[in-house]
Amino acid sequence: MRAENAASVVDGNALAGLLADVFAGDVTQYVGLCGGCGSSAPLAEAVVELDDVGAIVRCRYCRHTLATVLRSPEGVRFVVAALQAFTAPVGVSRAGA
Repeated sequence: MRAENAASVVDGNALAGLLADVFAGDVTQYVGLCGGCGSSAPLAEAVVELDDVGAIVRCRYCRHTLATVLRSPEGVRFVVAALQAFTAPVGVSRAGA
């Protein structure tokens, strides 16, 4: 997906449903570290470009692509780009924990 083709541009909260089957707990509270600029922030603060096929997750500060989320009949694919680290903060509910 190219940015100019995105159906909408929203914040990272839009990823909660899409990533619910991939990560345990509230993924919007997970903290990502951008490999482009070194900024660290909850996924909820990322810029997300959405369309029918998936989402491009960008750093709010430098606009590097952190990850791409793709939907298909086989499931959801989470492709890491400039996301250097992705951490579930202490206290975030995890399935089976």
